[in-house]
Amino acid sequence: MSTDWKSDLRQRGYRLTPQRQLVLEAVDALEHATPDDILCEVRKTASGINISTVYRTLELLEELNLVSHAHLGHGAPTYHLADRHDHLHLVCRDCADVIETEVSSADAFARKLREEFGFETDLKHFAIFGRCRNCSEDREYGPGDDAERAGHTPGDRAGRPPGGHPEHARSLPE
Repeated sequence: MSTDWKSDLRQRGYRLTPQRQLVLEAVDALEHATPDDILCEVRKTASGINISTVYRTLELLEELNLVSHAHLGHGAPTYHLADRHDHLHLVCRDCADVIETEVSSADAFARKLREEFGFETDLKHFAIFGRCRNCSEDREYGPGDDAERAGHTPGDRAGRPPGGHPEHARSLPE
């Protein structure tokens, strides 16, 4: 699937309305975004758009396989373009970073579920919660011991937005 959303929608019998284009552009720019994040981005261009328009548009775009969502914690799901191949989300409970990894990382787990329970997993909506390498090292060494090495200082984790550790930035190929 391409970013030629006009053709993608037209092939499915839909038009690329200004609202759909704005939502797709926001999802593309933000990568993993909640509907509220998408609304804020869309309102930079079109202040009259409301949250119900964003939700309806996301629902349609997901039905048309143009966007996909995952649950990365409590609250609203996050959306990303579906043309990026399926991936798992590793979510750090301390700094809130989201690390993407190939679905194949969980092949043994999915195989075990299939063999033992006959259960077919949908791993593209799957998030694994834990602690990233830097936050684990911080806990191992104690607060402040090697904060500069880990890329942050104690206390800044709670307010750090996803993507705060540079080595976590998009671990998947473009």
